[in-house]
Amino acid sequence: MKPTLIGYARCSTDGQDLTAQKQALERLGVAPGRIYTDHGLTGTSRARPGLDQAIAAVREGDTLVVPKLDRLARSVPDARAIADQLETKGVKLALGASVYDPTDPMGKMFFNILATFAEFEADLIRMRTREGMAIARAKGKLRGKQPKLSDKQQQELYRMHATGDYSISDLAEVFSVSRPTVYRTLKRTETSDR
Repeated sequence: MKPTLIGYARCSTDGQDLTAQKQALERLGVAPGRIYTDHGLTGTSRARPGLDQAIAAVREGDTLVVPKLDRLARSVPDARAIADQLETKGVKLALGASVYDPTDPMGKMFFNILATFAEFEADLIRMRTREGMAIARAKGKLRGKQPKLSDKQQQELYRMHATGDYSISDLAEVFSVSRPTVYRTLKRTETSDR
């Protein structure tokens, strides 16, 4: 039986598009019907049904094709676990046009090096994101979720509730907010009055 190319593509958020990855896989010779995908799942989450299906689809002698390593694994242990699965099945891994045989010592070493760099890159991105958020917070530009009602509206809601003439549903309707928002506002206003 002729070896088959099985493709895998993943994007982390629902706002991202898999089209470029799918086109890259097709240029590498993967048939469109043999491309498995995960959409809106981070690489740090090991629960990736598309990846599980791709690994289940490959047979001995086949090649799992991924556009880039960071689409497959985001940590050395994750990459190692995937490599071990592929090695057990006798499957090669293609990262772009480069094919690595996990049974070959050089292929195994190179795979580990690439996985280390992918994890390093992910750590750098996380670190930069945290630093950026800290700077924005220090400048007062990152304040978290703002209340739905202004201070004046919150005081009025609290005053109306205190009269006993309005139910939570009435207040929600008057201020065009949800019941949980009314409860949060009452709790917040009550706490600040103490």
